[in-house]
Parts: sequence; C-alpha cells; structure tokens
Amino acid sequence: MSQTLAKPMANTLRLLVIFLGFFASFSLFAHGVDESTKQFLAANQGVSILPFIYIGAKHMVTGYDHLLFLVGVIFFLYRTKDVLLYVSLFTIGHSITLLYGVFNDIQVNPYIIDAIIGFSIVYKGFDNLGGFQRIFGHQPNTKAAVMIFGLFHGFGLATKIQEFDLPQEGLMANIIAFNVGVEIGQFLALGMVLILMSFWRRHKSFLQFSTAANTLLMSGGLMLVGYQLSGYFLS
Repeated sequence: MSQTLAKPMANTLRLLVIFLGFFASFSLFAHGVDESTKQFLAANQGVSILPFIYIGAKHMVTGYDHLLFLVGVIFFLYRTKDVLLYVSLFTIGHSITLLYGVFNDIQVNPYIIDAIIGFSIVYKGFDNLGGFQRIFGHQPNTKAAVMIFGLFHGFGLATKIQEFDLPQEGLMANIIAFNVGVEIGQFLALGMVLILMSFWRRHKSFLQFSTAANTLLMSGGLMLVGYQLSGYFLS
C-alpha cells in the first residue's frame, strides 16, 4: 500500500478508536437522570413550568444519541432553510409521540426503543455515505425517514418520563414545558454543532474526512444497538 493511502487510513483508524472509546465510556450514562432531578420529579406537585423546561433542555443536551442522529441529518445540509426543514420534521415527529405516549400511558420497552434510536444513527450515517444508492440502487425518502425516526425518538423521551409516577395535577402543562425544554436544548446543541461545522466546511479536510466521520456515526450507532439489545436479553 502506498504512503499516500496509508496515512489517511491510519488517521481514520485512529479517529475510530478514539471515538469508540469515548462512546463506550459514556454509553452507560445515556439519558441518565441525576439524583436531584429524580428527587424533584418524585416530590413535585402541581404545575412547575421552569423546572420542567430546564429538565427537558438538560435531557436533550446530554442525550447524545438524539444529537448524533441530528448531526447525521445536518451533516451535508448547507442551506439554512434545509437545516430548518429537516430539524422541524424531526421536532414534529418526536413531539407527537412524546405527548401522545405520556398522555395515553403507552409503555415501550426502554431497551428496544433505545436500540431503535441507535439504529437511526446507523441509518443516517449509511445514508450519508451513499450506501442505499450504491448497494440497493434506490434512495429512500430522506424527509420521511427523518420524521419517522423522530417518532421513535419521541417514544424514547416519553419512556423516560413514564419511569416516574408523575401526578396528574398539572401533568399537561409540565409535559408541554418539558417538550419546550427539549426544543431549547436541541436548538442550543445544534447551534454549537453548526458553528463548528461551518468552520470545518471551509477546509478541504471536511470532504476528505466526511467518510470517516459518517463511519464513526455508524459505529457509534451499532455500539448503542448492541448495548441496548444486550440489556434487553440479559434483563
């Protein structure tokens, strides 16, 4: 193998090892709820708008599986209107199932729903690599896929909320506030991602390492799927 090819491949493998190590070290804490939040949710009575907005925002900012999917969604979106369109489709999807799941007490196995969320990351990375066209000769509707996976992400959020026996008094206002917080957290996190990517896109390394970056997304998603399915079968 020539040195010209060997160096990029070595860099890609190095990035992959670092990313997988980082991902594995935090996989146990995905969507974790800290002790103070647990105590608040257990003791809360009535309407608490601001605390639920804060909890929703924190949940999205620390929910790296949701963010990894969104990074995949916006990776090759250069126009602001396209970013807004796809993020809006994702938002509509997860808002519908978050509210519907909580208010109708729909129970979804947390391991299975989180495995599906992990699969959504794999799907988007594979899509960004052009895998559907190359292997299957067909490109699925990307907008529909983003919204459908948004529905599953929303059930993931609803599942976490339903782990706590929230009182019915003020439930609607609190869940809506939580959803607003999720959108605020999503906006803040994506804002930072877009700023960083706007700088990266100015350099030729963006296209050079786009394959590696989306391979890392797929690898992270596969790890999450494996971890969640292991939890499902061993629990």
